[in-house]
Amino acid sequence: QTRSLLISVLAPMIPWLLLFGVLWFVFLRGLRQSANGAGMLGNFGRSRHRMTTREHTAVTFADVAGVEEAKDEVREIVEFLRNPKRFQKLGGRIPRGVLLVGEPGCGKTLLAKAIAGEAEVPFFSISGSDFVEMFVGVGASRVRDLFRQAKENAPCIIFLDEIDAVGRRRGVNYTGGGHDEREQTLNAILVEMDGFDSNDQVILIGATNRADVLDPALVRPGRFDRQVFVPLPDVKGRFEILKVHGKKVKIAPPLDPKLQRLARATPMFSGADLAALINESALLATLAGKDAIELDDLEEARDKVRWGRAKRSRVIEERDRELTAYHEAGHALVQSLLPDADPVHKVSIIPRGPYGGATFSLPEKDRMTVNRSYVDATLRVLCAGRLAEDLLGHDMNSGAAGDIRQATSLAKRMITDWGMSDRLGFVFYGDEHEREFDFGQRDFSDTTSQIIDEEVKRIIDEAYIDTRRILDENRDKLEGIAHALMKYETLDGEEVRAIIRGEQINRPSVAELIEAERRQRDSKPPLARPANGPPLGPEGSAPAPA
Repeated sequence: QTRSLLISVLAPMIPWLLLFGVLWFVFLRGLRQSANGAGMLGNFGRSRHRMTTREHTAVTFADVAGVEEAKDEVREIVEFLRNPKRFQKLGGRIPRGVLLVGEPGCGKTLLAKAIAGEAEVPFFSISGSDFVEMFVGVGASRVRDLFRQAKENAPCIIFLDEIDAVGRRRGVNYTGGGHDEREQTLNAILVEMDGFDSNDQVILIGATNRADVLDPALVRPGRFDRQVFVPLPDVKGRFEILKVHGKKVKIAPPLDPKLQRLARATPMFSGADLAALINESALLATLAGKDAIELDDLEEARDKVRWGRAKRSRVIEERDRELTAYHEAGHALVQSLLPDADPVHKVSIIPRGPYGGATFSLPEKDRMTVNRSYVDATLRVLCAGRLAEDLLGHDMNSGAAGDIRQATSLAKRMITDWGMSDRLGFVFYGDEHEREFDFGQRDFSDTTSQIIDEEVKRIIDEAYIDTRRILDENRDKLEGIAHALMKYETLDGEEVRAIIRGEQINRPSVAELIEAERRQRDSKPPLARPANGPPLGPEGSAPAPA
């Protein structure tokens, strides 16, 4: 009776004892992880960085091309990691935080890896978005864990990619949840950077393309006090980048002339774009059965990276094909006639991506600035496509939507950013990137806004009228280019200029090439097949054994 009473008393307590045991196990495990730096959050509080040891850091400055000034600025960091006593002897302090600023694909991550490779030190890499989770305190715990491991492996480099994900300016939040967690993570980064001792050989490198939104406390002297701009490469830089990636593939000689021409024909391409271009050219040459990459493979890869894959099998109605030919002929003609416009490199009516055709430029040099005459010429080139279509007498269509958008944006920048309006003068009315919490508020009046709209309309109307005059005066040349495009589908710049001079193009048309290919295919005799046996060759003999 006593035993049954004891069981009846203890039985209801068993689930609670099991629950208490589980909670006690979790608590003790959390304490052990807290002692190891992960905090009570367990694995959530551990840093998600990727560590590359000095033995596996194979990237050096030789692998980084096109950003020579940026490489020169960070060489002192390499020297400090190699020989810190040289700087400490005179009392100098190396910048502990270096911020790499540049457009996506310009080589910021590659440059950071090269610093670690040159200094032969471990490389800790993590993205800003890897710090923040749904649980409060996770980001700060991961920051502490990252810096603890970095100090244990010093000398080393910590690389925070897309640091603007956690380093944005603190203030009023309009974006919903997660704001407090991001601020706690940022505060933890600031505290850890202030906790560097003079003997801690840990360099923090951040990368962003939005330095304007970073918190001022993050970029003040003593933290990220060195900003290194990593720009888009110029023509010389593009040539050097193409040489680096060209060594990894087989390009038919001569190599340098091909790459120099390609460097001129790829303005505003980033290092990542150029790497993709070389890879695409290798794929195209392989699929074509070639032994090496030719110039036409490089140019086709350039067009594919910039505009998308050519849709050669797409069936297009004759009317749409004629409209596209006149549209692109208008661009090519006006661009060739205006001395301030970039030279025409190629014009095509083969659809690519969302575009029905394209006119490619080949700038003679990189422009640090744009002057009024160049902008005016560009506006006229943009207007030429729609106006050339109008000469056919067809209804307006949506084919010029991209041109209209570019022309409007360019005219607005002339007025609001570049001060190219006599009515508004030398005043900036553009949109500041740092106004991320203003919800479109502007710091000028409605009257000024109306004047801006009127000036945009005036500039585009002037370009439109002048472009119509150019096309009316050169209608025979426009029709010559359009008819040649319908016949050949693609013209290079020299052929466009030859048509303008009144010369004829002597090469097979697309229809003739297709017909010749069909005849060649039909002329091959079919393989005979005996009743019992392998198929016979063209002369009726059995094929040779493999």
